[in-house]
Amino acid sequence: MHDTTDSRRRFAEEARAERPDLALLCLLLAAEADPDLGEAGIDAAQIELDDLAGRLPYAPSGGARGWARAVSALLGEECGFHGTQADYRRLESSLLPEVLRRRRGLPILLSVVWIEVARRAGAPVHGVALPGHFVVGFGDPAAPDGLVLADPFAAGRPLDRADAELLVTSATGAPPDPSVLAPADPLDVVLRVLGNIRAWAAARPERSDVQLWATELSLLLPSHPARLRHERAQLLVRRGSYLVGARELEHYADVLQAVDPAAAETVRQQARAARAMLN
Repeated sequence: MHDTTDSRRRFAEEARAERPDLALLCLLLAAEADPDLGEAGIDAAQIELDDLAGRLPYAPSGGARGWARAVSALLGEECGFHGTQADYRRLESSLLPEVLRRRRGLPILLSVVWIEVARRAGAPVHGVALPGHFVVGFGDPAAPDGLVLADPFAAGRPLDRADAELLVTSATGAPPDPSVLAPADPLDVVLRVLGNIRAWAAARPERSDVQLWATELSLLLPSHPARLRHERAQLLVRRGSYLVGARELEHYADVLQAVDPAAAETVRQQARAARAMLN
């Protein structure tokens, strides 16, 4: 097992920085999956993002729409960044160095590439966390007709607001709230990436190791769902760390006690069952 102490320390520090670096957080996340990535691999990925940004035109005409066209032409057409349904079945699709290497990935990781390349070139760019499908926005979402949307998963296909509303309605069954077009916070993006990894691993019981590290990194973020503590404890028990898992279950039960005593008792029963496995 490789030592992740340093990368996790850096991940926690960056997550608490005044302006967290989205690319660095995604790269430190990838270091959990690839023990050979190392500092050299992280630096190489940052250099590639810089190089791609250097290939964009300086201040293209047309404002936000001009930026969207320029980034689409470079990343979607010339470099071939895009996604397919098959990418949802691959862990690599959630790891930034692999997405840069393969030019393929999930919508949110492709959007990270777009955001980081465009930001380095000076574009007014941000992530847009539509339910079920992450996209990229250029310009000011508060200005009338000031926001231009693009879908990196579809190689940069432009989206108008009606397209975005259809994506939201298809995913949720309800009309979209205007707030879904607001810029996504970098830490929320990272939490969503980790959520995708946890979901990928949960569907593959033999990869509980991946689910565990993704859960533990999520817990290092300043804001995260409390239920992740329960998930981590259950994973520890499943992986044979009965005593540590039982202690974590008991701690989580103490947190639950004030808001849901019945649920807290259920968790304590799980802790007793975990301790019984030591016999």
